[in-house]
Amino acid sequence: MRRTVLGMALAIGLAVPARADLADGLRAFDAGDYATAHAEWRPLAEAGDPLAQVALANLYAQGTGVPRDPAEAARWYARAAERGNVTGQLNLGDYHARGHGVPRDLVRAYMWLELAARQNHAWAAGRRDEVARNMSPAQIIAARLKADRFIPRGD
Repeated sequence: MRRTVLGMALAIGLAVPARADLADGLRAFDAGDYATAHAEWRPLAEAGDPLAQVALANLYAQGTGVPRDPAEAARWYARAAERGNVTGQLNLGDYHARGHGVPRDLVRAYMWLELAARQNHAWAAGRRDEVARNMSPAQIIAARLKADRFIPRGD
């Protein structure tokens, strides 16, 4: 029992500073200090925090405080999407649908948008249906199978 309590306390103690860094980055972003926001979010994103990964992707997508880089944005959205983050999945799906920062791939676009739609994201469902209008039935089946087999990464 004592080990469990100690383990929980340690986990909570480690999680709080990470959230504080994410919040510090958001405060910096809101104040227009994009370099500090980037500096706060980057280590968290590299460590696997999907919220920080999306925040960093958004900086690259918009060119806010960093050079606009759709490929770098797509890379960070992908890392978040692979962890099950709905915003990462939505944005990565849209990027694949448009060929923005990644090769255009309607099957992958549909798959990511489907995963976001399964998390009750209405815009993702609508965008998925838009993408489907340019796909064959076989492509839609393939995309749904990929979505069904998706297992979020936890590292």
